[in-house]
Amino acid sequence: MGFDIERFTGKVNEGLLCSICRDVLEEPLQAPCEHAFCSTCIHAWLTHYNTCPEDRLPLWPSDLKPIFRYMKNDLDALKIRCDNEVRGCKALVRLDALKTHSKEECGFVLVRCPNEGCNEELTRRDLEAHSKTCKFQSAECSKGCGLKVSKSEESGHNCIAELRKALAKQQQESDAKVRELKKEMETRLDSHRVHMVYKEATLQNQIEDLKSQVAELICETKSLKAQKREELHSEDPERKEILEWLRSLKYQDEIAERYCSSCNKRYLYVRKDAIHCLNDQVNLSRSSSTEEDAILSHIRSSRGTKPRSWCPSPVGAGQAAVLPRSQSEESSLNRAVLESWRRTPDVSTSPCTN
Repeated sequence: MGFDIERFTGKVNEGLLCSICRDVLEEPLQAPCEHAFCSTCIHAWLTHYNTCPEDRLPLWPSDLKPIFRYMKNDLDALKIRCDNEVRGCKALVRLDALKTHSKEECGFVLVRCPNEGCNEELTRRDLEAHSKTCKFQSAECSKGCGLKVSKSEESGHNCIAELRKALAKQQQESDAKVRELKKEMETRLDSHRVHMVYKEATLQNQIEDLKSQVAELICETKSLKAQKREELHSEDPERKEILEWLRSLKYQDEIAERYCSSCNKRYLYVRKDAIHCLNDQVNLSRSSSTEEDAILSHIRSSRGTKPRSWCPSPVGAGQAAVLPRSQSEESSLNRAVLESWRRTPDVSTSPCTN
């Protein structure tokens, strides 16, 4: 509800009246259609209807906003009579100062006597005079206990009994406070305990999942190792055969390099480097499973076209035991090799023949 228009002096603008109660706006709110209402009036209306009371447009509580500043300024500037006019207050104040006047300034506001046991209500301006004559007026005990004692009870006041009573009251309040704190602490502990149990269960489940994953990985690793071991065992005979062939080639080249000093050294070095490279590839293939098939294919193709010993002499790998050992025989062999090399059109591209 708004302020009664009869309490204001002068004419009140029509735009400052509530569209529902038709009184001057109190705690005003404004709809998007710019119609203004008292806060109490419009919220009561919207509990039953969802339209504006003026133009029936859709309206929801969230649509309400404070009125425009110029309207607020005009509303605050209105002069209104005090709420306690019927008790004799003749004050005329601004609307925005009405609450301050009633709470702090007006002497006609009803208040209760502060003395314990006195229930009399009187105006604020009469309170001081009443306090002087109130029979429940209290003062500090003259015997030294420090308690407040009313004039009517001062003659029968027993300091020890009153102190015991006050102490018992404080003890009861303290016990009640302790029980309340204990109950609150138990509630918090229970909540924390439940949370910890849930967290422990969650972590345990995660640990079990990780254990199962680790077990699966271990089984998979063992399976891969066994598979790799089987593959290596199945290829060992072929590897041995290839290594034996490489050793024979290396031995032939060593014989050729030793006894055929007149041959094309550059070609021998190229052939030796190729053999060493092929041997290194075979050795590396033992630890490199991804390149193994390619290297084996290369070696198989090389075996398909076994090179002959690039030696101009008839000495082969199997005849190394009967090669000449004396200096004269080696000199004769060298001369024969040199003569054969001169007759050869291109030693770098053609093998030495008998």
